[in-house]
Amino acid sequence: MSSKPPALAVTIPAHNEERFIGRCVETVFHSAQKAGQSVEVVVALNRCTDQTRSIAESLGARCVAEDKKCISAVRNAAIRASTAPAIATIDADSWMSQSTVAAVMARVHDPRYVGGGSMIHPERMSTGIFFSALSVLPYVIRNRLSYGMFWFRRDAFDELKGFNEQLVSVEDVDFALRLQALGRQRGQKYGTIWRHGITTSCRKFDMFGDWYLFKNPDLVRRIFAGDRAAADHFFYDVDR
Repeated sequence: MSSKPPALAVTIPAHNEERFIGRCVETVFHSAQKAGQSVEVVVALNRCTDQTRSIAESLGARCVAEDKKCISAVRNAAIRASTAPAIATIDADSWMSQSTVAAVMARVHDPRYVGGGSMIHPERMSTGIFFSALSVLPYVIRNRLSYGMFWFRRDAFDELKGFNEQLVSVEDVDFALRLQALGRQRGQKYGTIWRHGITTSCRKFDMFGDWYLFKNPDLVRRIFAGDRAAADHFFYDVDR
């Protein structure tokens, strides 16, 4: 942490994330230190009943509350509570590499880019996870965009009016598409951080089973269609 005004805000939506929030926040600050950058970390607490707040604040993060059962609203609350001119979003069960912040800062103020996403590395791999990933891949590559961790400037976020709070799932896909479209209007590209992206937990596979998505293609279809019941089942109503 630094007394300098933050150059980058890293925003984290969190619903009962006491198992993961510490590692997430620590890797952000460590990556920022390696990059020589001052960052602020803002955690949006969504209906938390565990120790997420105390852990995050003990590590230097600032917390705000947003209790809507809508991931877009939670993401927006964290971003709007931040102050830095550049923003990166990351999920609470993901973590940065030592070079992630440097990679973001090398691109986010580059006039060639409107913003972008990153490579996602799973914390473990299995045959079931591989085939479950294949079941999701067609929905993802259809748009030829990267997701995972988004990075962009505040003016782009404001112009897009943030994440779409009418959506209960695939808000990240929607945001990426609108960010790309804004880039076209401005003559800018949507970028991807390939080498220094993020690692994410496999807790959904630990919980449901490695083959779960592969064996339930209709659930995958409903999630990408924005079905409320499917989103509740796989995201919102899951015990952490």
